[in-house]
Amino acid sequence: MARRIHVDYRASLSTLGTVLTYLSAALLFPTAVAVYYGESPLPFLVALAVAVTVGRGLERLDDEPEMGNREAFLMGALTWLVVPLVGALPYLVAGSGTVAHPVNALFESMSGFTTTGATVLGEISFERHSRSILMWRQLSQWLGGMGILVLMVAILSELSVGGTQLIRHEAPGIRVEKLTPHIRETAQVLWSIYAGFTVGAVVVYYLLHLLGLAPNMTLYNAVAHALTTLPTGGFSPEARSVEAFTPIVQWTVVPFMIVAGTNFALYWYVLQGRIERLTENAEFRLYLAAMGAVSALVSGLLFAGVGLAETPTIGPIPGNLEISLRHGVFQAVAVVTTTGYASMDFNTWNASAQVALMFAMFLGGSAGSAAGSIKIVRWYVVGKSIRRELFRIVHPEAVRPIRMGARDEVVDEETVHSIFVFTALFLLLFGASTLLLFLDAHRIGLELDALEATSAAIATLGNVGPGFGVVGPMGSYEPFSATAKLYMVFLMWIGRLEILAVLVILTPAYWRS
Repeated sequence: MARRIHVDYRASLSTLGTVLTYLSAALLFPTAVAVYYGESPLPFLVALAVAVTVGRGLERLDDEPEMGNREAFLMGALTWLVVPLVGALPYLVAGSGTVAHPVNALFESMSGFTTTGATVLGEISFERHSRSILMWRQLSQWLGGMGILVLMVAILSELSVGGTQLIRHEAPGIRVEKLTPHIRETAQVLWSIYAGFTVGAVVVYYLLHLLGLAPNMTLYNAVAHALTTLPTGGFSPEARSVEAFTPIVQWTVVPFMIVAGTNFALYWYVLQGRIERLTENAEFRLYLAAMGAVSALVSGLLFAGVGLAETPTIGPIPGNLEISLRHGVFQAVAVVTTTGYASMDFNTWNASAQVALMFAMFLGGSAGSAAGSIKIVRWYVVGKSIRRELFRIVHPEAVRPIRMGARDEVVDEETVHSIFVFTALFLLLFGASTLLLFLDAHRIGLELDALEATSAAIATLGNVGPGFGVVGPMGSYEPFSATAKLYMVFLMWIGRLEILAVLVILTPAYWRS
């Protein structure tokens, strides 16, 4: 006897249709860029037409969809799969460069919307693409940074009822903090802060150009890089990433990356005059300490002569304090926040400096930020849990809850359990993915060493972007097989939704019980 499905998938698909329909408006921006530069707007108009047609079709499946917890899981997972599929259409219609291949187009689009920053574009490939196509890459990261569903809840009143479930299953971190009485207002606050910082980055970047301090930071580049700094994305229309700009630009990008990796809810409290919520936040302090420690370590290694001795564009590094600090701090912050920018090719560093960056890839930024990977708050709770277990070995009768911050807020045991489950799954999936990527590379004759395979796995699963070797900051994921790239598309997708939100819909209990 057939079992009844206990998920209203029609409601999920109908709501997904609404998201596609409204999100199609974002394609008007690269269309305008194309018209301004005298390029063909056809790639974006085709994608817009497809998005509206498919969206309207899905909306008809349910006139009044009701979003429960299960429907929110399904809708969230499908949104982050279908939107990148539509987002790949401009690359395919443009039909130029490596992204003209369907698998590469999907890889680039998924990397954009999940703010991973991994790319199949090689250094030469950038010259083959129009300004409007490159701007679409940038915009896709901005749309995905704060969250597609957070944006939809902010602008669509019909999603207010199920908005809490939608945001909870999409937002990175261990919980969603409700800043206002209504979830729609909370979503509007978060996106307003996010947009405000983005505009601020555009103004500051372009001001450097107007002052003659950054000749290459034109208005186009200022907008393009602001769109990928705040979502911790790392895409750049420049083949050499941020290395293409003057040192003052690199120093200026650092604080914006730090802002992007901070819990955006804390900025709301600052705007309300409650700055102590930021300064007393345990996760924020640990986040700054982690970046400071990695920055000091990498900068010290470079200054001491560990790394590249000299390059035509940078000059000698060992013994040069400013250059060592700049590249050490920049790369440490870029990796911890999973932004993925590069101020230089760290493939030229030796193993010790690279291992330091590899370690930083597992840290991640704050919960409630645009950053990826495991997140600082989870490591904080894991560390506290280990200390508690050691204490309980000595004092087995003791009851010692885990507390966070200056307010000594108790972390409930259910949250502690979920953090350990997530961390274990993340590390298990990372290990298995490293092996699979290594074996597949061997299958097609791609010379891939252990460090390269490891970095490719963590860079895609953790939404970090560049790794080492062939997938380094000036490299590309294009040499991998189509099978491997599709698998990494899966890793980026499941990594952005923090694994469990995707795995749960693959279990029979989700559909049947």
